[in-house]
Amino acid sequence: MPTPMFSGREKTDTRTLPMMPIRDVVIFPHMMTPFVVGRESSIRALEDALAGDKKIFLATQHDASVDEPKPNEIYQVGTISNIVQSLKLPDGNIKVLVEGVERGKVQKISNEEGYFRVSVKTVSYRTVSTPSLEQLVQKVTSLFEQYVKLSQSLNYETMIAAVKVEETGKFTDTVAANLNVSIEEKQELLEIFDPVDRLTRLADILDVEIEKLNVDRTIQGRVKRQMERAQREYYLNEKIKAIQKELGRNEKSEIDELKKKIETFGMTKDAREKAEAELKRLEMMPPMSAESTVSRNYLDWLLAMPWKKKSKEIRDIRRAEQILEADHYGLEKIKERILEFLAVRQLVKNPRGSILCFVGPPGVGKTSLGRSIARATGRKFVRLSLGGVRDEAEIRGHRRTYIGALPGQIIQMMKKAGTINPIFLLDEVDKMSMDFRGDPSAALLEVLDPEQNHMFMDHYLDVEYDLSKVFFITTANVVHTIPQPLQDRMEILRLSGYTEPEKLEIAKRFLVKKQLEAAGLKPENLTFTDDALVSVIRHYTREAGVRNLEREIANISRKVARKVVKEGRGLQVTVRAEDLQEYLGVIKFRDTKAEEKNEVGLATGLAWTEVGGEILNIEATIMQGKGKLLLTGKLGDVMQESGQAALSYVRSRAARLGLGADFYRHVDIHIHIPEGSIPKDGPSAGITLATAVVSALTKIAVRRDIAMTGEITLRGKVLPIGGVKEKLLAAHRAGNQTVILPRDNEKDLTDIPANVQQELAIRFVDTMDEVLELALERKIVGVATLEAEPEPTSAMQPAERDVDREPLTN
Repeated sequence: MPTPMFSGREKTDTRTLPMMPIRDVVIFPHMMTPFVVGRESSIRALEDALAGDKKIFLATQHDASVDEPKPNEIYQVGTISNIVQSLKLPDGNIKVLVEGVERGKVQKISNEEGYFRVSVKTVSYRTVSTPSLEQLVQKVTSLFEQYVKLSQSLNYETMIAAVKVEETGKFTDTVAANLNVSIEEKQELLEIFDPVDRLTRLADILDVEIEKLNVDRTIQGRVKRQMERAQREYYLNEKIKAIQKELGRNEKSEIDELKKKIETFGMTKDAREKAEAELKRLEMMPPMSAESTVSRNYLDWLLAMPWKKKSKEIRDIRRAEQILEADHYGLEKIKERILEFLAVRQLVKNPRGSILCFVGPPGVGKTSLGRSIARATGRKFVRLSLGGVRDEAEIRGHRRTYIGALPGQIIQMMKKAGTINPIFLLDEVDKMSMDFRGDPSAALLEVLDPEQNHMFMDHYLDVEYDLSKVFFITTANVVHTIPQPLQDRMEILRLSGYTEPEKLEIAKRFLVKKQLEAAGLKPENLTFTDDALVSVIRHYTREAGVRNLEREIANISRKVARKVVKEGRGLQVTVRAEDLQEYLGVIKFRDTKAEEKNEVGLATGLAWTEVGGEILNIEATIMQGKGKLLLTGKLGDVMQESGQAALSYVRSRAARLGLGADFYRHVDIHIHIPEGSIPKDGPSAGITLATAVVSALTKIAVRRDIAMTGEITLRGKVLPIGGVKEKLLAAHRAGNQTVILPRDNEKDLTDIPANVQQELAIRFVDTMDEVLELALERKIVGVATLEAEPEPTSAMQPAERDVDREPLTN
């Protein structure tokens, strides 16, 4: 067990002395300290001390900025000091050298004749040397040696010599006076009268300070290495500058060139201020630093953007009409809208940019139509595919804080266009998706809003950019996947599928010529008869557009090209319908024709698909059972509900249809729609389902030449449906002579080609009774009812329906 340390109070004394507050320094006993006295009160206190025994009490004030501190603004513990030297300076100040004698604590303070006098209590301690005390002294000595070695402001030999004293109190005061610590920590050491306690506190402080110095030395070494690297880079950069100067390539001239570009590029005020600020930063940076590369890239993007340059627009409507007619066959509504746009441009000086959305199945010419519009208006054309884009930064760009940041695709495409008024095609806008990185469709709201896009903000450029003069065109296959707010900002123009005659004309005018050139053939090498092209359309393609038709023509062209290479360039081949199997193999699609004879329980319906219209042969059969309704053919929920509604209608009209009141109790009804692997849905097969069921129950055949479409209600009302054009084209293609439509769809006939209207007998109906009268071979003979059927009440009126929300299949 170590011997306990001992230090005891030896004696106390009280003295009255002049006091002088001092700033930013703590005077320790046994230490010599010089300072300058300038305050009038301090000079008076000093003169009083010089006139007496040259002793003065020095105490540190709390706040060094206070010129005349009050007693409560001065520490109560200070040092009684001897004035060793004093020298009056020419400016009236006095330079003094004092030596600390002993600690003292203020007991009483008074202000006499403009300076403080204090009654000071002093305490003397006697320290007894013990092994524990010697061990503590050795520890503090060792720590102080480490501290002096690490500190750059202290001389090692001088400090070590200074602390070689035997008295513990003097040793602690010498160490404390030479520590580079805060005034508060020095004052804390001064206020510890017991030398042993002071020694213990000193050990703690030295531990902390050594740790700080070690950290500082580590950081300093790292900074030094970086500075050496920076100096090396600076030296090499200066050599590069000198070499460039000799070669006539001066960096200063490059900066001047950038300044000139900023002044002459016609930037907006905000963009110009940003560019000038970035250029100033670039001037201050070393040319080879990473940050200078970031700044230079940013300036390059700002200067590469078109701020004022625009294409000279062609507003000649006749010329535009000729270009559109030459590039595309049909699409009359779209062409009219483009010509209207050009007409408005002639009448309005600064019209707003337009946002059109072309919606239609694949291969109908949406993207190529955008190119034709650019050619017709004389504008630059840029295209951005949005299919699969799921990151908002693709639209708005990344902030420059990221490594490798770039502007968004909108700004990149504007740079590519090089003008402020290009035709900007946003392809496949319906195929965007979203994830944790954001929703790109939400970012597009600003781009496609004429009220906002004049101040589009890209995260990388970080300045407003005007997109209001851009003619935006978006394309989509379907509308329902486009968010409603985005739909609201666009004028939607629908491109329905081409009719068979239209496809034939497109093939003759464009596709054959294009594929002959692609295969290296001359017009005389290969010709197609109209029958051959029609057969390709009917039996080798099943689409609303013409992409697959073009592929099949290309397939034939390549086979003929092979023959030409073998037999000579003078070979002439005419492809007829009967030759197609030789070139294209067996037929891929058989015609879905109307049935050859009238049959019971078989009705022809019409369906809409993304690639055009189709006919549906709906079959119904009756079996003995317990009133079960079975629906098969991979039907969706809405279509199954239509089947149930059709059966409910038949049950409610049982008497009029010549059926017993409880006919359904003894039979099961099975409704099937062939091609069961293909999903089918939608309400528009309602009247077809009902007709097939009635035919099966009454044993009256359905006319084979009639196709029908319409939604049925429980009261037998026929409601309007969508996709009328595609459905009528399908009926025409299948050879149906009559089509039954809801009366509310009469307005949709304006979109139907004239030749189709002439060849089809279109009948409009309001009720299911009218449908049965037209569709069945003969009239149904009903049975007498016991009581009249109730008239429908107002609560039973059919709800209004949005026909634009027609499901995908039916």
